[in-house]
Amino acid sequence: MRAQGIPTAAAVLGGAGAIPFVVGAAGVWLLEPAWAAHALDAQVFYGVTILAFLGAVHWGVALSEGPDTDRLWPRLAWSVTPALIAWAAAMMTALPALVTLMAGLGAAYVVDLRARGRGDLPPWYLDLRRRLTAVALLALGASLLRVV
Repeated sequence: MRAQGIPTAAAVLGGAGAIPFVVGAAGVWLLEPAWAAHALDAQVFYGVTILAFLGAVHWGVALSEGPDTDRLWPRLAWSVTPALIAWAAAMMTALPALVTLMAGLGAAYVVDLRARGRGDLPPWYLDLRRRLTAVALLALGASLLRVV
């Protein structure tokens, strides 16, 4: 059942977007070591992609307001930050990559929460983000427990 207010398309596509996190964690725990390593790589690289995507949301918000807003620089600066964090994570070994992605996803959620408080994002977006971020963090955390 989808949460009230979250558009069906966002709920379905967002939910589907959580699957690689969960499947990656399951693979890390359940597969033979060589395949588990592939599952971990796939999960990390998917996390890199999603973290960059979350920053791009803020680029879109900034563009929708036009170039004359006084918040353009801070918004655009934040919008590229998750991609830079993700890029760094992509070059790390498993343990620091997982920690970096978890920290990046947490930071992105806090920034989204603040943006929602300013009215920059619709209320349903934060409801969806909270759920998806929880799933991603739990899945990455499960993989981290296996790697440690």
